[in-house]
Amino acid sequence: MTTQTIMIESDIERSLDRISLEIVERNHGVADLSIVGIHTGGVYLAKRIKEKIEERENIELPVGSIDITLYRDDWSLISQNPIVKKSDIGFLLEDKRVILVDDVIFTGRTIRAAMDAIMDYGRPLSIGLAVLVDRGGRELPIQPDYVGMAVTPTRNERVDVLLREHDDRDAVVLSPQ
Repeated sequence: MTTQTIMIESDIERSLDRISLEIVERNHGVADLSIVGIHTGGVYLAKRIKEKIEERENIELPVGSIDITLYRDDWSLISQNPIVKKSDIGFLLEDKRVILVDDVIFTGRTIRAAMDAIMDYGRPLSIGLAVLVDRGGRELPIQPDYVGMAVTPTRNERVDVLLREHDDRDAVVLSPQ
């Protein structure tokens, strides 16, 4: 089995353009909207979505980041000394429509943990979910509202999202596990 590129830079940009438009349309504008990215890839994508919406709507949107390491239901199995990144939500979430952003959704466990973490910051009016790639295989009843691409890899394939902010290029690749 070889590595297969399923999205290149232009595909990712087009998907983020579409997701940004859908967010504005489904929320009937940007009033009370905020964007929160899940570390690590979701943070970069959240910033890009924020910039696209701000450019189109000529408005400043709050954007934050959240680390879900200690909210995971399996963190003790991963490591006795988990690496915790910084959560940065410098705005009130009360009565806000939060768009949670991640790079890939698989089982739904990361999203469940992120929702738990967000609730520690306040009670938003609603939480929507935007992902670049939906790889299926849910173990929890959590579905994204905004999807760049849906794929169905085998269980022994991994979906890797490469982003220029971290990997010096934009691509989504299927790799052997």
